Amino acid sequence: MAESWLKKIWRIKFFKPAFFIIMGLILAFPLFSLTYYSMYRTSTPEFCASCHEIEAAYNDWRTSSHAVNKRGFVADCMDCHLPAPHDTFNFFYAKTAHGLKDVVVHLMGGEYDRAEQRKKAWANIKNDQCLKCHRNILYMPYKRGAMLAHRSVLYARPGYEKSCLECHKPLVHMPKPLYTYGS
Repeated sequence: MAESWLKKIWRIKFFKPAFFIIMGLILAFPLFSLTYYSMYRTSTPEFCASCHEIEAAYNDWRTSSHAVNKRGFVADCMDCHLPAPHDTFNFFYAKTAHGLKDVVVHLMGGEYDRAEQRKKAWANIKNDQCLKCHRNILYMPYKRGAMLAHRSVLYARPGYEKSCLECHKPLVHMPKPLYTYGS
């Protein structure tokens, strides 16, 4: 009885690995592309503001120095509220957890206590998240007091650790009536 041509091809030494590699690519490429696309589309401040609970925080951010400054640099939601992207697992975990939490709060229709949520967000922001952008904070030749204060945060003695937000808390997400250009 003659073997079918499919069984003959299957027995060829290099066919099985090639088949599985090609099938892996056919399945993995769309999966990766959809994941990347969804992460990209949900990583903008405008997407965060699409939820009415976050809209007030978004409007406060738009008038802050993190969105409007002399240098034109914009620090968006992810820069402060999520771990650095190079820490891939923690980044994706935190992004997913934050997103699911916000969706559940929105769908449950409960009261959104902005002051309470602000306190929780401030408690979760670590110095490393600030230092992603604010790297050169020890060289301030015309601001000696600020330079010394930053040194006490970066090189804190055991038991005297401080958070960047202890001094810089009112910079973002505080209601302001106007844009303050040049600040």
